[in-house]
Amino acid sequence: MSTDTQTPSGPGSSITAFLRRDTTGGLFLLIAMLLALVLANSPWSEFYFGVRDAEVGPPLTGLQHTVAHWAADGLLALFFFLTGLELKTEFVDGELHNIRKAILPVVAAAGGVLVPALIFLGVNLASGGEASALHGWAVPTATDIAFAVSVLAVVGSSLPVAMRTFLLTLAVVDDLIAILIIAFVYTESVKVGFLGGAAVLLALFWFLTHKYMAWFMHKKWAAWVILLPIGLVTWWLVYESGIHATIAGVLLGFMVPVLKQEPRVIREEDPRMGLAPTLEHRFRPLSNGIVIPVFAFFSAGVAVGGLSGIKDAAMDPVSLGIVAGLVLGKPIGIFGASWLMDRFTSAEKDKDYTWFDMFGMTFVAGIGFTVSLLVAELSFGEGSPHSDHAKVGILCGSFLAALIGAALVAPRNAKYKKMRAAGEDPDTLD
Repeated sequence: MSTDTQTPSGPGSSITAFLRRDTTGGLFLLIAMLLALVLANSPWSEFYFGVRDAEVGPPLTGLQHTVAHWAADGLLALFFFLTGLELKTEFVDGELHNIRKAILPVVAAAGGVLVPALIFLGVNLASGGEASALHGWAVPTATDIAFAVSVLAVVGSSLPVAMRTFLLTLAVVDDLIAILIIAFVYTESVKVGFLGGAAVLLALFWFLTHKYMAWFMHKKWAAWVILLPIGLVTWWLVYESGIHATIAGVLLGFMVPVLKQEPRVIREEDPRMGLAPTLEHRFRPLSNGIVIPVFAFFSAGVAVGGLSGIKDAAMDPVSLGIVAGLVLGKPIGIFGASWLMDRFTSAEKDKDYTWFDMFGMTFVAGIGFTVSLLVAELSFGEGSPHSDHAKVGILCGSFLAALIGAALVAPRNAKYKKMRAAGEDPDTLD
């Protein structure tokens, strides 16, 4: 998870500390999304779409793309790099390290992917829609961790820590499944030569981060001067290979060591912490402050077209399937899988919170944005009617899920707040 508890030093430390918070990423994402929607449906829409669709890039074959394309395939690679670091940290020294402890949220995440996809397919098949509409089955499967954590921070500050841990673990596994979907479903062909070159640089990246880990940890400039260029070339090779370029970020993240000496149990303040948490700590402000908001700004802008446009989107099975998948599919899949695991296997729900608490959290997990927008673009192509309707569905479904989740979680938060005020610690009920 994010190493928010580390204490930054030097000028601007308060700003970077603010940018490092998960809630900051959610806040900036929300602001960028609203700004994009306002501009796309205002007299300045021509300017907005002109900037979004302007082609930029070095004059090399295949590297001149629209600004929106660069935001999705280029900038978002840093977001996925941090996701890779987070995933590896969880596998090596986190909730996913102990399979008995992790199995319930892992299976819950799988249920939260499967059921929304089935609901989307069911809605589109029942409506007799176009075959191309079925390409978007993976759109409602993702949970936006920044948005979800932001909602919990606002309405669930007194909830048991185990609830947040469950949501974070579920979201991390959700991200892993989304990454695999992007890698295997949205890759049409692979150029082995470029992929081989990427493998060589990944090996070099692994060697440097392991062999000279202490040096990279103490020399802050070294990651920018040495590791970043290697990462950029790796990104280009993966892009040219035909695999979606953001996968390069995940692979690079998995090359970085989590611990100095394994096996060790680390905490944020532990001096034995490895390079992965350190890089995640350093690059998180850049992701929260620039990468996520820029991607959201150029991806969320859709010209609704007034009441007629809203009506068209509401009648499109694509948007309906996405809303149903996020608002209904996520809670059914997550809660159902969790209950079945608790009822019929040795896995158990943490006793610090109730099943009703989990039910509220499952709606919070229905907030899909960053990865959902990316999958929508991969499924339908930027600018197509289905793509615009998918964005409307993502925005509406996420808003409804957040609203319902907040309404269910807030009363429970009030109860736990009273318990803490009375001197009873809900984190020790298990």
